[in-house]
Amino acid sequence: MLMETEGDDQYKNCDFTSEEKTFCCSQAEIKTDFTSQLFETHFNQNEKLKVCKSVNSGEKTRTCQHCGKHLSKTVSLKRHMIIHTGERPYKCIQCGRCFHFKGNLKVHMRVHTGECPFICQLCGNRFPLKGTLKKHMRIHTGEKPYTCSQCGKSFAHKESLNRHSRTHTGEKPYACSQCGTMFAQKLTLRRHMRIHNGEKPHKCLQCGKSFAQIGNLKVHMSVHTGEKPFTCQQCGKSFCFKGNLTSHMIIHSGESIFTCQQCGMCFTRKGSFNRHIVIHAKEKHFTCQQCGKSFDQHGNFIAHMSVHSKEKSHMCTQCGKTYSQKGPLNYHMRIHSVETAYICPQCGKRFSHKRHFKDHISIHTGEKPFTCQQCGKSFNRKGSLTRHMRVHTGEKPFTCGHCGKSYRSKRPLKCHMRIHL
Repeated sequence: MLMETEGDDQYKNCDFTSEEKTFCCSQAEIKTDFTSQLFETHFNQNEKLKVCKSVNSGEKTRTCQHCGKHLSKTVSLKRHMIIHTGERPYKCIQCGRCFHFKGNLKVHMRVHTGECPFICQLCGNRFPLKGTLKKHMRIHTGEKPYTCSQCGKSFAHKESLNRHSRTHTGEKPYACSQCGTMFAQKLTLRRHMRIHNGEKPHKCLQCGKSFAQIGNLKVHMSVHTGEKPFTCQQCGKSFCFKGNLTSHMIIHSGESIFTCQQCGMCFTRKGSFNRHIVIHAKEKHFTCQQCGKSFDQHGNFIAHMSVHSKEKSHMCTQCGKTYSQKGPLNYHMRIHSVETAYICPQCGKRFSHKRHFKDHISIHTGEKPFTCQQCGKSFNRKGSLTRHMRVHTGEKPFTCGHCGKSYRSKRPLKCHMRIHL
């Protein structure tokens, strides 16, 4: 007859549990439960089974030799050991990714099947994981359980708090393996890596040009659309980029950030100021050995040398045309590239910018949409009208830094500057 007893110390190390109780056979020293075939065998033999106290009381009897963690079941210990061994026996047949546990593989398969069994009752969005649904619900509840101990700012997700905390600590845990640059966020590192691997995932659908950053693509799109979303509230002038509008606004404010100590000329941009002050510099480091001319900037010196050598070392690989400087070659190359999305239907000439294309078309149409309000003369380009207006206003915005002579346009000033070289 089956008996259920308690007491003997010899059964304290039994380690198999059932949903109810675990029993030990006093004859065969085998553990079992009411549902097992082994129990039925021993029941027929009328053997006594004793309740394993240590297991049913919740005592953890299995210890991991790697980390010391205690587990109540051998099967739990086996599952736990996979963490230390690195074994990933469950492989996805779709993408080849491997997992420690079968349950993780099952969850992963939803990526391929599209299964989203967890539904938000408020907005109907579906999620593949219960945890993801739980995080999503914080959008509706406004719950922000993670609070920064430094400034008190709260976040809905722990990952967001971790990223925010780095603004206080200055920690940059993500290092570029190529150049060693450190980053606070993993996403920033991924974007940076495109510099090294040449990856350009963001492609323009108009001309096929690709970009590493989506922001650069958005900026590029204004070339095709002609969109200028940033408008000056003072004069109505529009710009493609916010930075250009910011620089333009200084004109209205009257603020001149950079002032030349030699002649008193003021500049709103540092680059313009730096180019100007070298005019006053007595020392000219770069001297031409052919004619004795000296230059304060290396770029000007190199450009000058091509006059003597007549060397045109920069050749177009498409048509063989040569240039003495790289800049003109780069500009020329746009004619051959897919970037030249604008082709004149009249003469076949190609343009890489919509503005240049429109200016060219007016040659064929004879259209002159820009009219002078003073004398009625019309122009096909806005820039031409702007230069013409200086005839009426007497404005001469281009001034020589050496002698103070002024000009209506930039080209005469450049010709004049050769006198001082």
